[in-house]
Amino acid sequence: MPRNPEQLQHTSLYSRFQEYLGEFVYGGMDGCVTTFAVVAGSVGAELSSSVIIILGFANLLADGFSMSVGAYLSTRSEYDSYEKFKRTENLEIKNKPKEEVQEIREIYRSKGFEGELLEQVVAVIVKDKDRWVDDMMKNELGLIKNHKSPLAIGTVTYISFLLIGMIPLSVYIWDFFTSSISEPFLWTSVFTSVGFLVIGFLKSYVNRMNKIRGMLETFALGTIAAGVSYFVGDILEGLIK
Repeated sequence: MPRNPEQLQHTSLYSRFQEYLGEFVYGGMDGCVTTFAVVAGSVGAELSSSVIIILGFANLLADGFSMSVGAYLSTRSEYDSYEKFKRTENLEIKNKPKEEVQEIREIYRSKGFEGELLEQVVAVIVKDKDRWVDDMMKNELGLIKNHKSPLAIGTVTYISFLLIGMIPLSVYIWDFFTSSISEPFLWTSVFTSVGFLVIGFLKSYVNRMNKIRGMLETFALGTIAAGVSYFVGDILEGLIK
């Protein structure tokens, strides 16, 4: 049954979300872990809610931007490197076609092809220059082109860092304006734990690992980071006073 335009658009958006799910997961995980660590360290140092919010937002905006820029530059560098090697392969095919044909032959001979079948495979590959170059990139250099946009990767990383990283701060923001929460760090820990479990579940989907294991690993990572920050803040606060 043909799909209507709305169904096609929904499928396209879902596919795009899946394509960048890895970046969303790792951006969100880093945002949640680092912001919760900042909050825990501040609570350990007995800082006020207003200071916790300031430090939390400073971490959220600065670290998130730094991480997204790093993701962008890393992907861009990978893309530029691929294009550089691709240009080299194009020149070699143009200037040394016989040697490059022999390289294809040796590659597929090592895969178990031989005789007439080997020559047929080689003839099919070298018939199309683009296919020939792509095959050399993959089988000779071990390089596969990343079709994801570097800008999209950086953007998704930053957005997820901000969205998930807001979880540890949300309770303190609410309490700052309403003064209605008696144990803000307790509720922050509860909400952040849920965030860790959700991110862990999504991480297990990306890495194709056991979902319980993925959730527990992420939860443990966040708990350890927060625990270290809390005790460091508590110790430093005691030493300074």
